[in-house]
Amino acid sequence: MSTAAWLQLAVFMALLLALACPLAWAMDAVMAGRFALGRRLEAPLWRLAGVRPDEESGWLRYAQGLLVFNGLGLLAVYALQRLQAALPLNPQRMAAIAPDSAFNTAVSFVTNTNWQGYAGESSMSHLTQMLALTVQNFLSAATGIVVALALVRGFARHSAQGIGNVWVDLTRATLWLLLPLSLVLALVFAGQGVVQTLAPATTLQTLESEAPQTLAMGPVASQLAIKVLGTNGGGFFNANSAHPFENPTLASNWLQMLAVLLIPAALCLVFGRMVGDARQGWTILVTMSLLFVLCVVAATALEQQGNPLLTRWGVDQAASALQSGGNMEGKEARFGIATSALFAVITTAASCGAVIAMHDSFTPLGGMLPMALMQLGEVVFGGVGSGLYGMLLFAILAVFVAGLMIGRTPEYLGKKVEAHEMKLVSIAILVTPLLALLGTAVAVMTDAGRAGIQAPGPHGFSQVLYALSSAANNNGSAFAGLSANTPFYNTLLALVMWFGRFGVIVAVLALAGALAAKKRAPATEGTLPTHGPLFVALLAGVVLLVGLLNYVPALALGPVAEHLLLWPR
Repeated sequence: MSTAAWLQLAVFMALLLALACPLAWAMDAVMAGRFALGRRLEAPLWRLAGVRPDEESGWLRYAQGLLVFNGLGLLAVYALQRLQAALPLNPQRMAAIAPDSAFNTAVSFVTNTNWQGYAGESSMSHLTQMLALTVQNFLSAATGIVVALALVRGFARHSAQGIGNVWVDLTRATLWLLLPLSLVLALVFAGQGVVQTLAPATTLQTLESEAPQTLAMGPVASQLAIKVLGTNGGGFFNANSAHPFENPTLASNWLQMLAVLLIPAALCLVFGRMVGDARQGWTILVTMSLLFVLCVVAATALEQQGNPLLTRWGVDQAASALQSGGNMEGKEARFGIATSALFAVITTAASCGAVIAMHDSFTPLGGMLPMALMQLGEVVFGGVGSGLYGMLLFAILAVFVAGLMIGRTPEYLGKKVEAHEMKLVSIAILVTPLLALLGTAVAVMTDAGRAGIQAPGPHGFSQVLYALSSAANNNGSAFAGLSANTPFYNTLLALVMWFGRFGVIVAVLALAGALAAKKRAPATEGTLPTHGPLFVALLAGVVLLVGLLNYVPALALGPVAEHLLLWPR
């Protein structure tokens, strides 16, 4: 990497950690009910809804509440899309969304995936963008947060039957965490030039043509704030964060990158505070940061190498002019390679899906890194909440592996990890690769699936594998060369997104209930320390081995094979 790229990465990590520490303190206070003003304002809401805030539930009732809550959200988002032609705030007279596309979008935003098979500015009315998509951005992010906190309570409590009150947790995560942060960030974005208006469009005279150009507009800043803070990723515009109305300045780009990882990083420290050992939270955060930095370095280096085919075709002079800094295909000149690679790693590490460059135009191995980050299970920071509970699953697996090595029952944070817990961990870890790989197999074996592939050979296979990996792990980014806005792909991806989200969540909540009911086991000389460099290395190794081994044959057929084709035989 260049000196500028190293400096950018160092400044980014320093700012992220500096912001995560105070946010973690505030989040812990808010979610534990120590925010006095919040408790007074919540009281009328509880009476109106008939909720008893002090009444906690077991894991099954907690899971049922989340499933009902998100199921109602799915119906609401679907209905608003289908009825938008007859609803107000539709200045461009958008037609109703097709049933299969509406179903896919509804599942996508409910599951925090935000996969978009449509162009938002030419498909969605302002009302749909605000009331359906933006609102669900808040609620899906809150769902991830409360599941992570429920699992942490399972570690922190002993001989307990309850893991929390789902309605209290969802309310506090939305009202006192996501909403205030999004309001402040939206105002900052608007100050940077991000569009925020109910006007339908503006007409400009360009320098390229005498004919005027019409540019779509709308309430962008308000959606952008929660899009990045909630690791949602769905953009108001089809070009997402590459659009100048959505990302007008270098400052707005930096704010978006920091906002994507801010809450996932802070949640690691909240975990340490809740279990009464700050070192545990820092261990998780350092592991995530280590894997993240390695991926940024690798992605940047691969993109700065350029495309060897230009040299192979005898166009050395053109190569030096077109890619003097590396592979600029699909990247904006105002961001460049280093920032584009950093953003790509951030968005796929954090289950966000926002993009400032076309991942489909990355070099084969450069594009494989974002794909592999998703296939790890979105645990390198990961989505809001989902990154933490995903990494904690790998932490349990790591102590289990260590226990097998020395022949004793593994323990993590004072809880013995036995057969029941390992079954739940195995289910939660294996759900997403099973969905991604089976979905890819179905797509490439059927005529309807192959019809969407535009690029022949390994790259076409990579496009399908990326799409299913993105859906199963609730990321939402894409190798956009795949024509996925068809009934086949809309249905297939929607099913994969739903079970990739809630199949893991149900298993995690069941694990939380099992851990909370356990007695705390005292530490002995044989207990594995779960903090410090040794456990960081063990945890990172387990994440890489277990997360990627499932996908090695598929990656060999796609990006690895494509990379080998770039070099003369």
